[in-house]
Amino acid sequence: MRAVGLAHHAARMTANRILLVEDDARLATMVADYLGEAGFRTTRAASGAAAMQLAASESFDAMILDLMLPDADGLDICRTLRAKSDMPVLMLTARGDPLDRVVGLELGADDYLPKPFEPRELLARLRAILRRRVGQGQSQVLQFGRLEIDKGAREVRLDGQRKTLTSHQFALLLALAERAGRVLSREALMDLTKGEALEDFDRSIDVHISRLRAAIEDDPKHPRRIVTLRGAGYVFAKDQDR
Repeated sequence: MRAVGLAHHAARMTANRILLVEDDARLATMVADYLGEAGFRTTRAASGAAAMQLAASESFDAMILDLMLPDADGLDICRTLRAKSDMPVLMLTARGDPLDRVVGLELGADDYLPKPFEPRELLARLRAILRRRVGQGQSQVLQFGRLEIDKGAREVRLDGQRKTLTSHQFALLLALAERAGRVLSREALMDLTKGEALEDFDRSIDVHISRLRAAIEDDPKHPRRIVTLRGAGYVFAKDQDR
């Protein structure tokens, strides 16, 4: 039983995060519960303003967006979001006008589902847009267990939470992660990140490594992802999945 529990916990740690923008509390609860049973983690926003705030401050894999919100038109939310992000969007609406579907798709929505809908169809459509996203951006995301490094968005996420890094720190982490398992000297790291305007002193690498560890390690004083090899340099742990 313990093994099953651990497996379930591990699966949830890597579950897709969905931002559900829906003002109908009963419908939102039904959708969140159904998606939860399918292995998704859902965060609800009951207004357009709340949705944009969450989208700006947290990392989500997709958005389910109701077009009829109390404070905004879902089409406007989609337009604003698409100017800043390529997060997949599945639109929901009770409005019967086919023009909404056309406009929504032209604004960048990935799919459209009219209300009322079957939860199974919602799940199928959501999985489809996520599969397309993976296919399009597969080479752009490096995955190491709980740690994700998104090269395209220049973002780092741990347990789905975005970590704030400077451009120097991101370049250094990417150089290490792309060569996971290989020992890289300070000189090699300086060469690999020279386009990022790092200081001209190799000891500055140590400072950036320390700040990286503070961001992505569970215990920065006893790092398990970025390991120091005395006299040789640093190595990114290839099989670290905790």
